[in-house]
Amino acid sequence: MQPENDRNEVALSIRLAACLTGSALLAISSAARAQSTMLPAAIALDPVIVTANRTSTPARAVGSAVTVIDRAELERRQVRFVADALRTVPGVGLSRTGGAGGLTQVRLRGAEGNQTLVLIDGIEVNDPASGGEYDFANLLADDVERIEVLRGPQSALFGSDAIGGVINIVTRKGEGKTSASARMEGGSLGTASGLVSIGGAAGNADFFGSLGGYRTDGESSASQWRGNPERDGYDNVTGFAKFGFDATEDLRFDMVGRVTDYRADADGFADGLPADADAATRGRQMYGRVQARLDTLDGRWQHVAGISRSHSTLRYLTNGVRTDAYVGDRTKVDYQSNVFITQEAARLDHTFTVLAEHEEESADVDGAYSSFDRSTGQTGLVGQYQLGIADALFLTGAVRHDMNDRFADATTWRGTAAYDLSRTGTKLRGSYGTGIKNPSLFELFGYDGTYRGNPGLKPERAKGWDIGVDQWIVRDALSVEATYFDQRITDLIQGAGTTSINLDGTSSIHGIELGATAYLMDGLTVRAAYTFLDGEDADGITLARRPENVASLDIGYSFLDGAAALNLGIVYTGGQQDIAFDAFYNQSRVELDSYTLVNLAGSYRFNDHAEAFARVENLFDERYEDVYGYGGMGRLAVAGVKLSF
Repeated sequence: MQPENDRNEVALSIRLAACLTGSALLAISSAARAQSTMLPAAIALDPVIVTANRTSTPARAVGSAVTVIDRAELERRQVRFVADALRTVPGVGLSRTGGAGGLTQVRLRGAEGNQTLVLIDGIEVNDPASGGEYDFANLLADDVERIEVLRGPQSALFGSDAIGGVINIVTRKGEGKTSASARMEGGSLGTASGLVSIGGAAGNADFFGSLGGYRTDGESSASQWRGNPERDGYDNVTGFAKFGFDATEDLRFDMVGRVTDYRADADGFADGLPADADAATRGRQMYGRVQARLDTLDGRWQHVAGISRSHSTLRYLTNGVRTDAYVGDRTKVDYQSNVFITQEAARLDHTFTVLAEHEEESADVDGAYSSFDRSTGQTGLVGQYQLGIADALFLTGAVRHDMNDRFADATTWRGTAAYDLSRTGTKLRGSYGTGIKNPSLFELFGYDGTYRGNPGLKPERAKGWDIGVDQWIVRDALSVEATYFDQRITDLIQGAGTTSINLDGTSSIHGIELGATAYLMDGLTVRAAYTFLDGEDADGITLARRPENVASLDIGYSFLDGAAALNLGIVYTGGQQDIAFDAFYNQSRVELDSYTLVNLAGSYRFNDHAEAFARVENLFDERYEDVYGYGGMGRLAVAGVKLSF
């Protein structure tokens, strides 16, 4: 039990977090009102969202809550891992076991990590051999063009795993004259990283490729302040290539591939807590997709067909000897047809979408005492209708039917609405959807002779809704957004002794998401976000690893005609509950303290070919845990150069 003064500090931190976004909004609003310049045209343009409806849709016509992070923001903040970029998105929660290379779970609106669907260039990368979850630990941000975070149940469009939402990562493509770049950096904790890339477009073809790496000696994954001084290092090498070709004016082919090899030192357990040990993980992740798009009837009828493949391997080593190995595979074939009809006289826009896809996934587990090799297949059919009325009211309805060879057929649906009041810069929006998460192969078939599978498990089901408003004010210099959401999950799968079961009752999650972006005086951009989340299981017990309050503030400033840039990032994570185990694996609840991370980055471009940069992560060397017993990375200082040719 926490001492009284500790509880007071936690309460104060929560109040400060709640005030952080509000204070930022007031400061932003005051500064925005003081400035008289309009937004640059490139900024003022209505951005296009792809994930929300599986078609390119202007943001003002999207009824779901969605956040976009672009490459310019990633570069200004000097983000090296995608997971770190997601910390500032409303509704996102992140848990990492230690520093770089530790298992990294991302939750949307309080749903589990394996209830968040992750796509990279349209490829589903959730790992069938790891509970259907994607580990963000090894995803470098080097070649990312944009990240779209779509919140709320989205199974009507994307099938299983999309209960909390979808994170869609789009990588760079070649543009303009062929160019190349090289980046090198090094710093404290034995940290170094580098990237070489080349890309461009010529004639009917475009290409982009990169080879990047990151390594660090790190700190102990098990919390150092609990008596674990041993460093746990991490190495990552990632290769990426993308190629596109316009065969005719109406026919285009695209290919993309990505390979990551990594090694992460790890720790063991002593008396129920993580403790220094000679342990490590080695893995490889491979993703690829080939796609063809045909436009007919002057672009009014679009056909997209593709095949995707993902493959992952993960090996656990103790004292240099392999103990367990996991191999996950997924192959998906899909066809999508979009029909666009405009009735100018009636001021109506119709979009009809039909999607058919089939996927096969397998998990091959080789353990010290037993092994299994299992697979499952599923076919999904989707229909969606989008209606635009007078370029102001936008309605969307979608339904999906999945036929799985191990479970009963499932039908999910979704509806959204957006009303754009152009004169006042206001968009009102709302959505309702249902979601589904199939049991993992591990949960169905067990592992290692100590964990029995339960073939009678039912898929987890969810329904959720949200309502929100987006408002542009102060002559387009300041935008604010506010969303209330509510989500219910039934048949939640949970471990029970040596097997898994579907829990009775319904888990409930609701909360508020706030955000603001301001373009102040020339070169100054301020972003703020705040999330309040309240999640309980069917027995009224608070869900673990769900902080009630999360807030962020990001200030970017470019000056000297854009040659110099500074960025200050602050992320506050409120107190949260976690589960602890004693030496006999009995469970108990513990409180994780709140913490604040401050990151500072700066750069100077000497000319079109040379740039120097530096950053400090966790500037004040904050001591924190996302997962009980695992310490977050301490202060990291890095400097480097980037050369362009």
